[in-house]
Amino acid sequence: MYETFPDSARRHRKLGDRLRFAGLLCVGVALYVICLRVAEVDLGKLWAGLPRLANWAARAWPPDFSEIGILTYRAAETVAMGTVGTSFGVLLAIPVCLLAARNVTSSRWLSIPARGLLNALRGIDSFVFALIFVAAVGLGPFAGVLGVALHSAGSIAKLWSESIETAVPGPIEAVTMSGAGRLKVIRYALIPDVLPSLSSITLYMWEWSVRASTVLGVVGAGGIGQELKNSVDLLQFDRVFTIIILVLAMVTAIDAISAWLRRRLV
Repeated sequence: MYETFPDSARRHRKLGDRLRFAGLLCVGVALYVICLRVAEVDLGKLWAGLPRLANWAARAWPPDFSEIGILTYRAAETVAMGTVGTSFGVLLAIPVCLLAARNVTSSRWLSIPARGLLNALRGIDSFVFALIFVAAVGLGPFAGVLGVALHSAGSIAKLWSESIETAVPGPIEAVTMSGAGRLKVIRYALIPDVLPSLSSITLYMWEWSVRASTVLGVVGAGGIGQELKNSVDLLQFDRVFTIIILVLAMVTAIDAISAWLRRRLV
């Protein structure tokens, strides 16, 4: 008698869990179907457009290397945008990440607005920021640098604050008990502990920023993306293929350099 009741309750609980899972699954499928309709996904259009795509691909061969000099310069401009933008983002992220980290800033009046700012910067893509800054500072890579800087600042500070919050408390407590002030605790106990993690995050964001910078030229922010847009508009597919080759080479080199540097930090 006493053993059947727990078994019955367990069966009812399992049945309830299954019904709940089935209900959530049905809701998820329904939402996905709605998304397909809103996104106007039409495989028939894709099938009809494949011959046109094949024609463009045929016209792209062989690649046109006649303007490799200017294209290489534009690729270097893209790397510069990503690098300088990330460095500006790091400078902006340093104070905000300390305010957002709960184990550094105990005041909710400071930490909550700081985390809200990070969410705002992360929520607006660098593409959108670049579009806004093109209107403010004009066409060119400087608008791209500012766009990358603001978005990367939010992402870097968010990841940094989470890394700081997971720091080992032992060294921090030891330095605090010695009578050191908050700034000395951060400098001598916190930063040495989390520095490898912060550096790895920075390198990853640099890698991401360079990749993101390849398309900022679409809104007039300079770089290889501007040449890509011009070539597509003029239907110069052999030049498009050359640009794609340069982008792949550039991104592969950046990824390799970033991965090598991260391994050195471990």
